[in-house]
Amino acid sequence: MAERGARLLLSLFCLTITVSHAEKGSAVRNFSPFRFSTEPSDTLAVRGAPTLLNCSVHSESPAKIEWKKDGSFLSLASDDRRQVLAEGSLLISSVVHSKHNKPDEGVYQCVATIDNLGTIISRSARVNVAGIPRYLSQPEAVSVRVGDSHMLNCEVNPDLVSFIRWEQNKEPVELDQRVFTLPSGALVISNATEADAGLYRCVIDNAGPTKTSEEAEIQILPESGEERTLEFLLEAQHVSKVVGESVLLPCVVTGYPTAYVTWMHKDQLIEYSKGRFEVLGGGSLRIFNLTEEDAGVYSCMADNTNGSIEAQTELTLKASPQFLKKPANIYAHEATDIIFECEVTGSPAPTIKWVKNGDAVIPSDYFKIIKEQNLQVLGLVKSDEGFYQCLAENDAGNVQAGAQLIILDQDVAIPSPSPTSLTHATTDRLMPGSRGGAGPTPSAPRDVVASLVSTRFIKLTWRLPAEPHGDDVTYSVYYSLEGNNRERIVNTSRPGEMQVTIQNLMPDTKYSFHVVAHNRNGPGESSVPLTVATQPEVQVPGPAPNLQAVVTSPSTVSLSWDMPLTGEIQSYKIYYMEKGMDSEQNLDVNTLSYTMTGLKKFTEYSFRVVAYNKHGPGVSTEDISVRTYSDVPSAPPQNMTVEVLNSKSIMVRWQPPPADAQNGEITGYKIRYRKGTKKSEAAEITSGSQLYQLIDGLQRGTEYMLRVSAITVNGTGPATDWTTAETFESDLDETTVPDVPSSLHVRPLVNSIVVSWTPPENQDIVVRGYTIGYGIGSPHAQTIKVDYKQRYYTIENLNPSSHYVITLKAFNNVGEGIPVYESAITRPQSDPIDPDVDLYELFHAPYTPVPDPLPMLPPVGVQASVLSHDTIKVTWADNSLPKNQKITDARYYTVRWKTNIPANTKFKVANTTTLTHTVTGLKPNTLYEFSVMVTKGRRTSTWSMTAHGTTFETIPSSAPKDVTVVSKEGRPRTIIVNWQPPSEANGKITGYIIYYSTDVNAEVHDWVIEPVVGNRLTHQIQDLTLDTTYYFKIQARNSKGMGPMSDAVQFRTPKAESSDKMANDQAPGILVKPGRPSVQEQGFGSVGKADMSGTGDNHILVIVIIVSVGAFIIILVVVGAFLCTRRTTTQQKKKRAACKSANGSHKYKGNSKDLKPPDLWIHHERLELKPIDKSPEPNPVMTDTPIPRTSQDITPVDGSMDPMLQRRNSYRGHESEDSMSTLAGRRGMRPKMMMPFDAQPPQPVISAHPIHSLDNHHHHYHLGSLASPTCSYLHHQSSTRSIATPISHLDRAQSTESVRNTPSADMHPPSGQPSCTTDLSETDISYHSSVAEEEPAFSTPTAHVRPTHPLKSFAVPAIPAHPMYDSAALPSTPLLSQTGPHSVKTASIGTLGRTRTPMPVIVPSAPDVSESSRLHEDAGSNYETDELTEEMAHLEGLMKDLNAITTA
Repeated sequence: MAERGARLLLSLFCLTITVSHAEKGSAVRNFSPFRFSTEPSDTLAVRGAPTLLNCSVHSESPAKIEWKKDGSFLSLASDDRRQVLAEGSLLISSVVHSKHNKPDEGVYQCVATIDNLGTIISRSARVNVAGIPRYLSQPEAVSVRVGDSHMLNCEVNPDLVSFIRWEQNKEPVELDQRVFTLPSGALVISNATEADAGLYRCVIDNAGPTKTSEEAEIQILPESGEERTLEFLLEAQHVSKVVGESVLLPCVVTGYPTAYVTWMHKDQLIEYSKGRFEVLGGGSLRIFNLTEEDAGVYSCMADNTNGSIEAQTELTLKASPQFLKKPANIYAHEATDIIFECEVTGSPAPTIKWVKNGDAVIPSDYFKIIKEQNLQVLGLVKSDEGFYQCLAENDAGNVQAGAQLIILDQDVAIPSPSPTSLTHATTDRLMPGSRGGAGPTPSAPRDVVASLVSTRFIKLTWRLPAEPHGDDVTYSVYYSLEGNNRERIVNTSRPGEMQVTIQNLMPDTKYSFHVVAHNRNGPGESSVPLTVATQPEVQVPGPAPNLQAVVTSPSTVSLSWDMPLTGEIQSYKIYYMEKGMDSEQNLDVNTLSYTMTGLKKFTEYSFRVVAYNKHGPGVSTEDISVRTYSDVPSAPPQNMTVEVLNSKSIMVRWQPPPADAQNGEITGYKIRYRKGTKKSEAAEITSGSQLYQLIDGLQRGTEYMLRVSAITVNGTGPATDWTTAETFESDLDETTVPDVPSSLHVRPLVNSIVVSWTPPENQDIVVRGYTIGYGIGSPHAQTIKVDYKQRYYTIENLNPSSHYVITLKAFNNVGEGIPVYESAITRPQSDPIDPDVDLYELFHAPYTPVPDPLPMLPPVGVQASVLSHDTIKVTWADNSLPKNQKITDARYYTVRWKTNIPANTKFKVANTTTLTHTVTGLKPNTLYEFSVMVTKGRRTSTWSMTAHGTTFETIPSSAPKDVTVVSKEGRPRTIIVNWQPPSEANGKITGYIIYYSTDVNAEVHDWVIEPVVGNRLTHQIQDLTLDTTYYFKIQARNSKGMGPMSDAVQFRTPKAESSDKMANDQAPGILVKPGRPSVQEQGFGSVGKADMSGTGDNHILVIVIIVSVGAFIIILVVVGAFLCTRRTTTQQKKKRAACKSANGSHKYKGNSKDLKPPDLWIHHERLELKPIDKSPEPNPVMTDTPIPRTSQDITPVDGSMDPMLQRRNSYRGHESEDSMSTLAGRRGMRPKMMMPFDAQPPQPVISAHPIHSLDNHHHHYHLGSLASPTCSYLHHQSSTRSIATPISHLDRAQSTESVRNTPSADMHPPSGQPSCTTDLSETDISYHSSVAEEEPAFSTPTAHVRPTHPLKSFAVPAIPAHPMYDSAALPSTPLLSQTGPHSVKTASIGTLGRTRTPMPVIVPSAPDVSESSRLHEDAGSNYETDELTEEMAHLEGLMKDLNAITTA
């Protein structure tokens, strides 16, 4: 029984917990109604009188109401004059106001508070106190005619106008549409009657004691009938009102006859029938319920039979603020972001202010005003709850609206539908855990890293939690300023996404991040906080304030500006551009003002200024535009023609001057003309748009000279040359068409026919021109019209041996006359008759042939002046013209131009009638050649001498091309970006900018940038995140600016570091990345957790496999060492004999035989050596340059390198692209043995440079550029070292040697020292080094030999025994055999301050491409071919063995 009772109690307890939890999860607090039902309004109070400011609140709970005056709470506890009424209104029982004491005047606000809920404030209301009544002017007595109008003035304090009333004979005046008061307080009496006579006075009432003005008598006189001039009794004034109010626009007119008044608004007559308009007193206009469309200029027009008058007044309207969208109540969770929206309209534009619980919200990092009206709250905390109000104010009034923010507990779901005021980052998933159910939640996300860090954004990536407990996993990223507890949250946009970009961060600031995973059961564990600092932002100058441009003349503009507030300014750059052009020009200045000269006249320019400091260009100012002053035209009108119409008139036609020579708006044209050579002139002027003028009233049969000039407001420009025309003796008839031409002759050629004719015999009919028709068999196929002065024409592009019919008709304005016909057969293509001998005249005696034209002189002095990046001006002179170079005939010039790139570019041509031509549309930064020829009628010249000009540079118009991204071998975190220059560089490329980001849609300023110098087409980017997709863009720049960006190239970094890379990183011990199981933990195949908890059989199997592999490797090493030791003994003997024999003869004999060089391409692509030992050197210079190494010791000698040379070489080492400052910052690189494939490599470069070694042995490196035999020497101490394999020494090397290009002198070996030399007469190669004098061997300067071919070559040096030492020669393979003087190139390796013995290096010579390499040596001092082949076969075997060992 007891057991049953215990079970029952336990069940009740669990049920209680469950119900309480369910209630807690579903409990959502409701929004509380809390608002003002009545708010105070502006009040004009009277001193000594009471005044009331209304205020009442609508709420469920009683609210405490207080009042603020001028922003401070009123203390009313002991105030007898002021008290708060029960509903909340403020009563001031007696207003106090004096000159020095104004306690009641000011701005009031009602403040309502409900405990544990919040505070709201009302709109503000201004209380003004009326001043002491004072009359500034008094009414005056006057006599008024019956039917006329009059106005009585009563000027008082402006704040007392509303208290004015009028009395007639001490009785109140009854106001109506005939008698009314103006806004100024004046009384208007219109259409006066005898009843209007009497004494009038102005009374100020209800503003304290009543005060009256002096009385003024109005006498009414009968109308005399005399005319009186119309005049306005009140001058028009500007009126300002608020939308919704009424306005009275006065228009009081006196005069006789009585005027009729009309009103116009925006040039439209106002219709009084509309209900909002009313006319008072026959003239004044009253408008009710003003709208924004009522603003503008109003015109009052009064007219009678004697005349009319007009007055204007302007009405401006203000609109009090009105809410288009009020803030809405919001539910939210902590750490989320919200936005209160507030949209207000008004005129002028209202200013927005936000308050929270009655206190002003000050913008900060977490409270921001966005879009100038909305309030954004970031990273909500519990204390952010309360009431938020939007207050809008302008000159017309102020309004307020509020909303409530409730922050729910994390386990309480936000009611749906979700609020629209949550930000995008929050609405993606309002509360991931609120949908939860019973079940496990995810563990913490793993490996949270910042994959991209910029100045204002950070991109985070992470891995799936170890225990996600579901597939639909989403994430929330919480972040805050370091040391700040106000967190913000950003949620991933879709399930499974494991990256997010945090935007809008502050530069150079530390932030703390942690990530929480969510599944359907709720939020899981948080990751370990990650602290990341944004990058510092370069402080570039801000825009130069107060930029002004003042036009001082038609071609100059003065610019001035102030110094920016930020950054130490070094210089300024002025950018200016002519309107309509597409490219800016710029110039550098060092002052705060500059005068631009040489500008085009009457041209609009835009200017902007950019300040520069040590970090580069700052923010540009806004463009400011001005137009230069106009001036007189600088060129005459174009294409002037004159046409004699009859015996008394001449028609003159022309075109405006060139646009760039008009220098302003053309206001007219002046046509001057005179008789013959007389000096007296007559002139006629036309409008600026008229391009012709008829000059009539002339004398018959008289020669006239005419010219035209253009006119601007500044004066008259230059005139055209005089043009001569002669009027007809008698007027010609143009009532009928012309007669038939009197003759028509044709002259056929192979592809053309020359047509000539004579005019009609009847010269009394006007001929305007001739129409030529022609075609095969029919004259109507083609039609050509020519001038009436022309007497011949050549029809071109005809078919040979074809029958053409030709017709000729004269025409005038009436029509075409009678045609005359002729036919001709063009000559055949193979006509045996010499085309120069024309027999046509033999058969047509009346025809006079057209004489062949004589060639003209070509233009001279052709010059090409470059104006811009696409414009060149070509000028020339014509020796066939007079000295003044005036063109008076109908000649024209042809300009042709082309560029030589590409070579097959065709000429472009253009015709002009002047001695200059401006060629546009050219390519930037391109060399063009120009030539000119002249044509006059049928005469042409040859082409002139050419002139050349190169257009200016402009910004690149295309992006870099062929952008590729590849991973650097052995360095998965490093990529190499390659590209080609832009196809349209438009100048010398001075640099590139590489943009990269993990978000291809990010803004440009959010991409990380890498600058690159202009002569580079490849660049490395390091320390990228593994298994991450990056996007790359490249932008080129030249001296004019930046070009367009290339398209984004996508590249994904590898998922994990390669095994070789890990070996380099972890040798000699195996370093395991934190958070990942090591090799020892996983065994083979990465055994999981389940395997680790099983039996020990797998561990025993792993140990057996490792021991077996290790034993096998040791056996291979021992066998290889034994074979190499035995082999090297035989090789040493052979090489010692060979070198001794070579030392006995300084010249090779003529009967030496040729030997082919051995092929050393022996698995070089697989020969990769893995360094094991760590370098003891603290700061070795690392480089990727692969250099082969030998396994021999070098005895140090007392020789040292010049310290300056060491410093220079060290600096050059750091210039290398792949070099790094420390070994720890760079992973080990596998050296590769490489050889060139060219038969004729470039010349080697000799340079001196210290090379670091990382152990106690001295390594010797011999570099060759060809696979040809070589003999070289090493100096050894008496103690020798036995080397197991030729590679054993490389296994202990850590750093890779770098080769430099510093030149060094060649050195001679000491006398008596054996040497294998090269006969320089037999080689084709030359060296960059000079031969120095002989020096002792122990002071020989060191040098490296570096082939200039891109592929590095190598050779295994031969090491003979030196006679000064008793050590045996170490084994080597001879590769290059050279003859010549005893001078040798030497190289040494320096290590940590100890010097090295100079090593003689024989520089290889390049063999002839068409022949095999030849060996010139004595018969007894060289290898036989079989021996050399045997040695090479043995070396290949060793390489295979080594490759098998390294692969294992």
